[in-house]
Amino acid sequence: MSLVAKGLEGVVANESRLSEVDGANGKLCYLGYSIDDLVEHTTFEEVIHLLHRGHLPNRAELAAFTADLRGCRALPAEVLAFIVSLPTHLEPMCVLRTAVSLLGALDLRGEDQNAALNAERALALCAQVPLIVAAYHRHRQGLALPEIRQDLSEAGSFLYLMSGEEPTADATHTLDVAYILHADHGMNASTFSARVTVATLSDIYSAITSAIGTLKGPLHGGANEGVIDMLLEIGEEDRVDAWVADKMARKEKIMGIGHRVYKVLDPRAPHLQKMAIKLTEELGEPKWIRMSERIATIMREQKNLNANVDFYSATVYYSLGIPTDLFTPIFAISRTAGWTAQVLEQLEDNRLYRPLTEYTGPAAPQPLLPIDQRP
Repeated sequence: MSLVAKGLEGVVANESRLSEVDGANGKLCYLGYSIDDLVEHTTFEEVIHLLHRGHLPNRAELAAFTADLRGCRALPAEVLAFIVSLPTHLEPMCVLRTAVSLLGALDLRGEDQNAALNAERALALCAQVPLIVAAYHRHRQGLALPEIRQDLSEAGSFLYLMSGEEPTADATHTLDVAYILHADHGMNASTFSARVTVATLSDIYSAITSAIGTLKGPLHGGANEGVIDMLLEIGEEDRVDAWVADKMARKEKIMGIGHRVYKVLDPRAPHLQKMAIKLTEELGEPKWIRMSERIATIMREQKNLNANVDFYSATVYYSLGIPTDLFTPIFAISRTAGWTAQVLEQLEDNRLYRPLTEYTGPAAPQPLLPIDQRP
């Protein structure tokens, strides 16, 4: 009997204190704190501190940590020059992946695995990844990056850099909540690739580059872009039922529905659902959320599948005026907090990942014929 677990499903590959994903009961915690409580009572900066430092900060710790984080809001001149040298039609995730790799090449201390130095790099990456995304978005609009401000939160700073305008409190809060919800999520594909990479004692930049490349895939981070594409393809509310029925008849995937781990409702989805409803009502475009809700109802009733975090985050970002191809980069901005924390944790008690594979090729030994005798 084969013991192979395709995709490593059900295999426990490591221990982590950072996030607990309870798929059976639909719960998510960061270091023991419920995602519901974190969304209600903390900011993204507090969550980064929690993941990086192991505890929620008091007021003095938060002030010092926030100052350090904002102090990292700068990109090397070479990275900015690289971004503005690029064609304006490129996929933003490709730009982000390559720019993070360039950050690593420019860090002349890159091979030094000193724990304190890696902690500094981890914090800097949390501040620099949003700058890369915003800088390329501005470049493709023919605009320079606005002057970086130190008085805005991480969410507020990104919205400001994108538009050059002061973001509203509601928009800032909405993005802050989305950041918290996406910050970490157990041993997902991109986190796994980051830990596998750094486990070789490669540098932290290589690990985050691996993670970005993994998140880029449509079965991982790219799913939220697919949700908006789906809604735009359907177009109108009265077409939803027929469209979904046709997809199910063809056995095609409905984007944003179902989850590899959660067997019940994704605990992050209700928070984004509530924000999506509020935003679409305020904008006078409630049809998008009504279409989404109808799709979710059909899939729940007919397939016993629930909407996941991507299903509603797509509508939230779209309602904030964020271009569709930046949905996954925003996911990466948030998840950099978790990736870097996971990398630091991996290095605390490192062991190289080396799973086995079950050979299914021809039986050995095969006769090796001289080249002129081969059929």
